[in-house]
Amino acid sequence: MRFELMRPHQIRAAIAANTPVVLPLGVLEYHGEHLGVGMDTLAVIKMVDLVEREREIIVLPPFYYGAASYAVEPPEGNGSLQVDAKVLAPFAEEMFFGLLRIGFRNIHGIIHHQSENFLAGMPTDLSFRLGARQAIFRFIEKTRGEGWWGKADMASYYSDHAAGSDPFNWIKIHPLMSKEITDDYPFDHAGIGETALMMALCPEAVEEARLADNTAWYTESAKQATAALGTQGREAILKRLLDILV
Repeated sequence: MRFELMRPHQIRAAIAANTPVVLPLGVLEYHGEHLGVGMDTLAVIKMVDLVEREREIIVLPPFYYGAASYAVEPPEGNGSLQVDAKVLAPFAEEMFFGLLRIGFRNIHGIIHHQSENFLAGMPTDLSFRLGARQAIFRFIEKTRGEGWWGKADMASYYSDHAAGSDPFNWIKIHPLMSKEITDDYPFDHAGIGETALMMALCPEAVEEARLADNTAWYTESAKQATAALGTQGREAILKRLLDILV
């Protein structure tokens, strides 16, 4: 279900069923001469589309405007659109707080950009992770009052936490690819891995005739990309997302 198309009775039913709410997160960034600048976000969107075919989920409008950075190429004529993390975190907090106010308690952000070291974090995912935590603290304090954690009815907090009912699980941010996936599938920037994934997921974002125009080291392997390799990555990611979005 697309959130923007839902009617209130459908939203209320989804809240009662604890239906997963999914936010595709990403950036607009230079990905060589042969790939669309929305590659990171498009990969998430297309994978979430596949999940939606097999699982009842709510898909929020995608967020493209993350912290792309200018580490790869300067923006002039190349398309990287950088939004600073100090702007993203307050936005994320307000958005997540609003989703909690609606009644959702099973919210997931999925991101691909700069997620090879996800545990350490990078500006976009860290901004949304911080925003999520801040929103949860703020929402609980609003609904339960100050001192909520110290009250007698929270005596089961740690056992509840172990059982998976911790309120800080209401919002989770995940990388599109886990370490287990990247152990078997190439993780790169505009190289064989990302190019193949786009061939399998969004071929209209790939212009193979432009591969010869690339001069950067990180695009050298892109010439070896095939849709068959991308399909392998797609299936591994789909299996993982189906495990997460329950």
